[in-house]
Amino acid sequence: MSKYKVEISGINTNDIVVLSQEEMQALFQKMQQGDSFARELLVQGNLKLVLSIIKKFSNRLDNLDDLFQIGCVGLLKAIDNFDLSHEVKFSTYAVPMILGEVKRYVRDNSSSIRVSRSIKDLAYKILKQKEEYNQEYGQEISNEELAKRLNVSTYDIIIALESLKEPISMFEPIYNDGGDTIYLYDQIEDKSSNSTELATKLAISAAINNLDDREKYILDERFIIGKTQMEIANELNISQAQVSRLEKGAINQLKKVLK
Repeated sequence: MSKYKVEISGINTNDIVVLSQEEMQALFQKMQQGDSFARELLVQGNLKLVLSIIKKFSNRLDNLDDLFQIGCVGLLKAIDNFDLSHEVKFSTYAVPMILGEVKRYVRDNSSSIRVSRSIKDLAYKILKQKEEYNQEYGQEISNEELAKRLNVSTYDIIIALESLKEPISMFEPIYNDGGDTIYLYDQIEDKSSNSTELATKLAISAAINNLDDREKYILDERFIIGKTQMEIANELNISQAQVSRLEKGAINQLKKVLK
């Protein structure tokens, strides 16, 4: 018995069947002719697609079974709405739908962010200083001047001011070119870290923004969605070598920031 066997919702992932493109097409044709068993086979043959997506969220929720069930809801929606006539691979169509269901579930079941009392107190002191300075000098006070007056760091000023804003969901859409939506979560490294300097975060964000749309898309599809270079090449109508070159170039740009 494989040591990598996983049990999710009573399903042994070692036993999941992966369908070929030809098998998928034949089953879709049968399903659209009213064959309910073909629909069931399509679900069973695409469960690994669901698993590949939910594993990226496994450190965010305690109950992986619930997440798996939600992913299956997205899979069923994708199967029921897929149109063979568009000549698009089913995985290309299904991934955004499954991902959307999972992200909505995680977003709706995430705990609210709690701001410490000390940060709140500092935030209100900053507001008072800003108001007094504006009344006296007729202009906005700088964060550096605020830090001097309150005997804290500029970083503390930024954090306190940010605490006054409504928290942004990690699943807030930040980019859409008419195709798949890119969410804030997609731009965040999926790796736990005890502390990260603000300057590093800003530098990484700036580096990502300097990538062109195609480079951003390739990194997102490769390392968030988990597609192969060949799949991306087919979608973009370019060669796998071009995808590889663009991917390496984008990664090298980001590496320069981290040195």
